[in-house]
Amino acid sequence: MSSAPTIPFTSFELMAALRYLRPRRKQAYVSVIAIISLIGIMLGVAAMIVVLAVMNGFRGELIDKILGVNGHVIFQPIDSKLTDYAAVTDRVSAVPGVASAFPVVEGQALGSSSMPGGSGILLRGVRGQDIGKIPGVADTIGENGSLDDFDNTGGVAIGQGLARRLGLFVGDRLTIVSPQGAVTPMGTVPRIKAYPVIAIFQIGMAEYDATFVFMPLEEAQAYLNLDDEAAAIEIFLDDPENVEEMRPLIEEAVARPGFTVSWRNRNAVFFGLLALERNVMFVIVALVVLVAAMNIISSLIMLVKEKGRDIAILRTMGATKGSIMRIFFMTGALIGTLGTFAGLALGSFICFHIDYLEKLVTWATGQNPFQNGSYFIDQLPARMDPKETLTIVLLSLALSYLATIPPAWRAAKLDPVEALRYE
Repeated sequence: MSSAPTIPFTSFELMAALRYLRPRRKQAYVSVIAIISLIGIMLGVAAMIVVLAVMNGFRGELIDKILGVNGHVIFQPIDSKLTDYAAVTDRVSAVPGVASAFPVVEGQALGSSSMPGGSGILLRGVRGQDIGKIPGVADTIGENGSLDDFDNTGGVAIGQGLARRLGLFVGDRLTIVSPQGAVTPMGTVPRIKAYPVIAIFQIGMAEYDATFVFMPLEEAQAYLNLDDEAAAIEIFLDDPENVEEMRPLIEEAVARPGFTVSWRNRNAVFFGLLALERNVMFVIVALVVLVAAMNIISSLIMLVKEKGRDIAILRTMGATKGSIMRIFFMTGALIGTLGTFAGLALGSFICFHIDYLEKLVTWATGQNPFQNGSYFIDQLPARMDPKETLTIVLLSLALSYLATIPPAWRAAKLDPVEALRYE
C-alpha cells in the first residue's frame, strides 16, 4: 500500500524553518552569518534601485532640458527655400499628437556688452506667438523681464549664463556681431547691432544658457540677410517617446521636399552612451546581490552541518526528503525575501529623499558639484521606474531562491544512520 503524498510547504515545515533561523546560543554564529547575508542582499537591492533611479533621473533631466528648447522633430527644406513656412506650420500643427509647431531661423554670431570680451552665441529667430510655446524659455523667465509683445519690442531674450558672463541685466543692450555682413568693394563688412535685453531665461543646461539668444523672427531674418524664409520648422509632440511613429504623419502633412530629424537621431550617440553606461552599471551592481546570495549558501551549509542530528531525527520520525529540502529552502528563502523587501524599502526611501544624499556628498567633498555650472543639471535627480524596480526585486528573489537549492538538496540527501552513528 503506497503512502499518500505529503502536502508541500506545510505549517510544520514553516515552523521548522523559522526555528532554524533562531539557533541556540552556542550556534549564534550561524545566525550572525544569516543576518550578514540578509544585510548584504538589502544593501545590494537598495544600491541597484538608487543607481538606476539616479541614472534614469540624469537621462530624464537631460531629455527635459534638451527637448525643452529644441523641437522633438525638425523639418528642414531641400531643393527650395522655406518661404511657405506659415502654411507648412499650419498643416503640421493640425496633425493629431503634435503639441505645437513653429518656424525658426538660426545663425552664429558674437555677443558683447560694455564689459571687456565677448561670447559666441546661437541666434534663433522665432515669432512672438511661438516663443511662449518653448517651455524651457517661457516657463523659466519669472521676474527677469517679459515676453509680452515680443515681435514689436525689438529686443532679445538671453540665457542666464550669457547674462552673467557679459554682466547684462534686463534693459541693458547686447551687441551682436555677425561676420556675414554687407559686401562692399573693400570686402565683407561685419554686421554690428545692439539690441535691448527684454528677458533672461534659465533653461538649466549651462551650455544652452550661455549661448542661446532669441530674437523676433522678422528681425532675425533681416539681421541674417534672409528674405522672407525660415531655416526649419520645429515640432513639439505630446509624447516625445512616440517620435518615430509620428514622423510619417508629419512628413505627409508637410507636403513639400525636405527631410525630418528626430531628437533621437540628433542625440543618438549621447543617449546611446547613457544607455550603455546604465546597462553596465546594472550588471556591476547586480554582482553585489549575487555575492550576498552566495552568503546564503555558506550560511545554509553551516546550518545543515550543525543540524545534522536534527535532520536525522526528523527522517526517522517520518519526514520525507522533500520535506527536509523544503524546510531548508524556506529558511534561505526567508533570508532572501526579507533582505529583498528591506532593500526595496531602503532604496525607495533614499530615492524619495535624494536631496539628503546630495548634501552628504557636499559635506564629504566640501563642494557641491551641481552648483558650479559644470554640468547640464543643477541638482541630483532620481526617478524610479516601476518596471525596473520590479525587475530588481524579481532578480534578487530569483538569485536568493536559487542559492538555497544546493544546501537544501544536501540536507535532503543526508543519511540519518551516518548522522546518528557517533551521537
